[in-house]
Amino acid sequence: MSEVKVNKISPRTGTTFTIGDSGDTISTAGTISANALVVNGQTITIGSNPTITSISPDTITNDATSVTITGTNFVSVPYVDAINASTGAITQANSVTYNSSSSITANFTLTTDGTYYIRIENNNGLAVRSTTALLTVSDAPTWSTAAGSLGTIGGGEAVSLSVSASSDSTVAYSETTSVLTSNADTPASTMNLSLNSATGAITGTAPSPDSDTTYNFTLRATDDESQTADRAFSITVSVSITEGMQFN
Repeated sequence: MSEVKVNKISPRTGTTFTIGDSGDTISTAGTISANALVVNGQTITIGSNPTITSISPDTITNDATSVTITGTNFVSVPYVDAINASTGAITQANSVTYNSSSSITANFTLTTDGTYYIRIENNNGLAVRSTTALLTVSDAPTWSTAAGSLGTIGGGEAVSLSVSASSDSTVAYSETTSVLTSNADTPASTMNLSLNSATGAITGTAPSPDSDTTYNFTLRATDDESQTADRAFSITVSVSITEGMQFN
């Protein structure tokens, strides 16, 4: 049996296709669209181009990361590329998993920060490239302040401490726990201090617990691409320091 394969061509009406070595021919007497061939009023479907609706996550680091791509008309198993929007450099996905005709998962290792178009090509040759650079490759924040104790202060003393993290964009600081900045149970388990979201400065007045108390909390650094890095810290409030400064 002869096989006709028509892929991404748009001949004019009246074109004759020769099939196999025997010289059999098909003459078109209708219209030909991008993905369908109409022969004497009968439509032969060639296939539909895939489409890209969204990707998740849309921001990754330089490490190997899996990205789920949703869309339509995916055929197992397509080729997936990331195209650098600035340089045009093409990086093929490490691996591609076909989930369904509307979902695939591509694993990328992209060593250059920037934004990337996504291109998908089905094994029938039909392809699509995203109209915008959907994928961002960016460095996640890194902490320069070591995890652990930020110091020991006396109860009721003024606090002037700070933490620091950096990224390839502006970093904002926040607390993921409810210890450092909460006043829900001060001085027993919360400190009621202020954390400057822009600078990482920790200020205020230390609580005055009945005995030496170590307060443990976690801070988060978030950059402009919404990438985060968490780190655990502690501050110890010492009653003995306060008592040693008193004069009778």
